[in-house]
Amino acid sequence: MTRRSFLRQCLQGAGMPLLAPLAARAAQAAADGREFHVLMITFRGETDVDRGFRAYLADAGLRVRYTLRDLGQDATRMPAIVQEARRLAPDLIYVWGTPATLGLVGPWDGRDGAGAQQRYIHDIPVVFALVAAPVQSRIVQQLDAPGHNVTGAVHVVPPEVQLRVMQHYLPYRKLGVLYNSQEPNSRAIVEQTRRYCAGAGVQLVERTFAVGAGGQPLADGVEDLIADIHRAGAQWLYLLPDTFLGTLYDRVSPTALGLKLPTFGAAELAVRSGGALLGLVSRYWSVGQLAGAKATEILVGGKAPGSIPVETLKRFSLLVNMRAAHRLSLYPPIDMLNYAEVIAVGDGPAIAS
Repeated sequence: MTRRSFLRQCLQGAGMPLLAPLAARAAQAAADGREFHVLMITFRGETDVDRGFRAYLADAGLRVRYTLRDLGQDATRMPAIVQEARRLAPDLIYVWGTPATLGLVGPWDGRDGAGAQQRYIHDIPVVFALVAAPVQSRIVQQLDAPGHNVTGAVHVVPPEVQLRVMQHYLPYRKLGVLYNSQEPNSRAIVEQTRRYCAGAGVQLVERTFAVGAGGQPLADGVEDLIADIHRAGAQWLYLLPDTFLGTLYDRVSPTALGLKLPTFGAAELAVRSGGALLGLVSRYWSVGQLAGAKATEILVGGKAPGSIPVETLKRFSLLVNMRAAHRLSLYPPIDMLNYAEVIAVGDGPAIAS
């Protein structure tokens, strides 16, 4: 496959269509005056994922009453929300991110007993979004038949595809990663990255955040960790879809730029607001639309969540941050500009696209 055809295959397609049978059922539910109650649990305030989810349900013609709860980046608040969810008894729960989803439904192989003292929700349909590795995180046993009361949308482009895009932009023999070793998503993606690097003859330079006494990741010394990755000879810093790392973009990206170390974002925010140079990503809006399609299958299609496959988008978006490219004096290959969305994020002058 040529580079051009490879990049063309990676590009993002249109949003999720509403299947005709579901459209008819949604119209009938609206005609009957049916109103659905959806509890939305977000992790760090509203994002385009959440807006895309609600837009899909609105476009489907569903009347929905939303109850919104935000964790404020603190997953330890989930037990109280679980208890509230039981009292509210919504028709469906939407949840954002791996820590929140695990806190809501628990691992598939560690489900607790019955009664009001259950730690997790087992009897209300749950649709997750922004979970990078649901099998490795033990949220579901398998993607095609997740089982129990859970389904959802995966947002991460397969690591091997992202790593190939990095090689196309700037070939490398050493790749750096910085991640939270306590986050299952991150461990799973690092393991996939190790396998790719071993097969491609690339050395992986790994560093992890310090961990507090309670097992929580610490931001202490993040700049030193990036400098250490740079000293080890890494030619890229791969920004995983790590929940904790995502809270530190304002420290990570400027430090890497100052060291002339290019950064690649595995998630949209890493490039669009985090200042990374490059990313092959699933658009947050489209991920929300995919989650909305699954919610519609449950609410008006009558399907059990565990029978609805967990999926990722089929095509993705290539983002190039030209401010970072200017700071690094590292501009994209000309053919890449035929397919990329050029943005300007971070300090320094913008470069016209």
